[in-house]
Amino acid sequence: MEGKFAKVCIDISHEKVDRPFQYKVPHKLRDVLYPGVQVLIPFGKGDRQRKGFVLSLTDESDYPEEKCKEIIDVAEGGISVEGRYVALAAWMKEHYGSTLIAALKTVLPVKEQVRSLPNREIRLAVSREEREGLLEEAYRKHHEAKARLLEAFEHKEVLPYGFVITSLGVGAKTLQAMEKKGSIVIRETDVYRNPVRIGEKEVVSVSLSDEQKEIVDSFSKDYRAGILKTYLLHGVTGSGKTEVYMEMIQTVLDRGKEVIVLIPEIALTYQTVLRFYKRFGDRISIMHSRLSKGERYDQFERAKKGQIQIMIGARSALFTPFTNLGLIIIDEEHESSYKSDSMPKYHARETAEYMGKQWGASIVLGSATPSVTSYYRAQTGQYGYFKLAHRFGASILPAVHTVDLRKELREGNKSIFSRLLAQKLQDRLSKGQQAMLFLNRRGYAGFVTCRSCGYVAKCPHCDVSLTEHGKTKLVCHYCGYERAALSECPACGSPYIAGFQVGTEQVEERLLQLFPKARVLRMDKDTTKKKDDYEKILSAFSERKADILIGTQMIVKGHDFPGVTLVGVLAADLSLSVGDYRAGERTFQLITQAVGRAGRGKEPGEAVIQTYRPEHYGVVHAAKQDYEGFYEEEIAYRKVCSYPPVSHMLAILLSSSNKEKAEDAAKDLAKLLRENALKEKGADAPVSVIGPADASIGKISDSYRKMIYIRHNDYQDLIKTKDLAEKAFDEDKETYGSCSIYFDFDPMNGY
Repeated sequence: MEGKFAKVCIDISHEKVDRPFQYKVPHKLRDVLYPGVQVLIPFGKGDRQRKGFVLSLTDESDYPEEKCKEIIDVAEGGISVEGRYVALAAWMKEHYGSTLIAALKTVLPVKEQVRSLPNREIRLAVSREEREGLLEEAYRKHHEAKARLLEAFEHKEVLPYGFVITSLGVGAKTLQAMEKKGSIVIRETDVYRNPVRIGEKEVVSVSLSDEQKEIVDSFSKDYRAGILKTYLLHGVTGSGKTEVYMEMIQTVLDRGKEVIVLIPEIALTYQTVLRFYKRFGDRISIMHSRLSKGERYDQFERAKKGQIQIMIGARSALFTPFTNLGLIIIDEEHESSYKSDSMPKYHARETAEYMGKQWGASIVLGSATPSVTSYYRAQTGQYGYFKLAHRFGASILPAVHTVDLRKELREGNKSIFSRLLAQKLQDRLSKGQQAMLFLNRRGYAGFVTCRSCGYVAKCPHCDVSLTEHGKTKLVCHYCGYERAALSECPACGSPYIAGFQVGTEQVEERLLQLFPKARVLRMDKDTTKKKDDYEKILSAFSERKADILIGTQMIVKGHDFPGVTLVGVLAADLSLSVGDYRAGERTFQLITQAVGRAGRGKEPGEAVIQTYRPEHYGVVHAAKQDYEGFYEEEIAYRKVCSYPPVSHMLAILLSSSNKEKAEDAAKDLAKLLRENALKEKGADAPVSVIGPADASIGKISDSYRKMIYIRHNDYQDLIKTKDLAEKAFDEDKETYGSCSIYFDFDPMNGY
């Protein structure tokens, strides 16, 4: 295909991008254009020459050929930083299913106008002799403000504008008059907002273990030889993966390249940035969703201008507009937060791999509990593989105790805490040591139910139960609907209606009842609503201002507190009840990561796992910290069921406010996809179309949801299936006009 026509994005400002425009490609450019190239095009009624980015090429025009204008030429510079990301957006649209505009808004830096911070200074513009003459004249004419300013210039040639206005009391009119006469110059420069507020860089010397050194040497040898690929760094909790990352980064920086370090949670930013800052100083910055628009804009500008070389942050940091990217590190790579929840539903891992191949960068994926997908790829030779099998320094893995909560209940213990955990908490408090309690729940309680008739309080707009918050209100976590808490059952009038299951607030209440003098901190979504709440809580716990930290998933990921010698896992097996083929993997990862927080200092650690399913292989192998044993059982299950990573899966979600329309559209699309599979591959086609069926939550915000799942061992064939569904939606408005469609490749979260 030569590409006779090109779709061009005229203005890549986020708020101004509405649609691409189609242009003819002249013969002289047909061999040089590809997505991302910047071109000159005529635009508007006056054919004003504008710059644009090529989004895609095709041999067919969407409009009559005679109405299409022709591209003038390739713009000077051709490929820019923005052009790379336009090409990336085009890839994401194709690879994940999305509108082009949604993909562009995901990958392009913030372009809307953000007010900069002015830095104004006043510079003396005359010689020392002339200053003396002006000062004498000011004294003689009693121009006191002018005299104060000229006196201040006795030992300095530049003064801050704010100091002159406030401390010296010189008014703006006086300054304007002096500038007009040429005695001073007022200059204004932009100061970029810096979200990293840590202090001075420290000289840090770390002696690597033999295991660490071998990995660093192997990576460095490859990198210097131009061997750029994806590596999985599999290290047990506390094995020193961060030290290995920093040595890899130094290798890349020494060659004049730049680095992106992804971390899964905002909560990790503080500790991670602190360790990196001690090593690399002002060469680092951070990027996450809690930065203001101004802060985010400034970090992108600093990256483009070469003022920083390392960007640390959550998923969005992947799109930092570095000009010479050399390495992308994805820490805790198993985390589901690396998969986008909104269109396009991209995964940071696959997107980073694409970027690495296109721009010449290595990729390092690190985890103590690698995703089954990454470990499978390492085992099949698609990734390089590094293993850190031992904890760094003198610390050892904690001793683990598994408590069967069914037995506790039979023996009369109805408390949240097993007798063993309560005993060990008391022991730590008496010794002045710290403990962490992990609960895989959010809020005060789960659903509200009547014990007399079984009534469950549900949201009138969504097919989900309401959640009790603080004993005063019931909230829907999907649409935000709220109502007052119930004192009696609306169905039968019984007073025995209450929240079911345990939340972090309830754990805190019960803990303080058991240990009134304990200093307790709680860290969950309700206690970390402000930008710096994470840092405050983690700093307080790190400085031993609290004895026990209670939290949800955010406390078990990557934190390093040497004073913690006990971890209690209160209900990690709740995640086994989720209708998701990754439930076992998630449970194993959560328990293993939680247990790994204990014993990272000089004192040995212990962990207590409280579970109703102690026999589940995810719990058994997590207690042993045995990843390989877990993987063998899990991959066998995936192979039998043809689940990722052995095969690939495409989830198609259709939604409509009209229930019948949603059902009819889903049936029609499923039939179309089945017929196409038979036509393309025949009766023995290695593809299966499952559904349609109601989504696990059949209605959200009065919108009815239907699911279709397609499994195939070839990802490219699933992309073709997605293209077919998109085409049907575009062309058959009668069937699909009232519906929305969403695609999710290898989904990580249930619907």
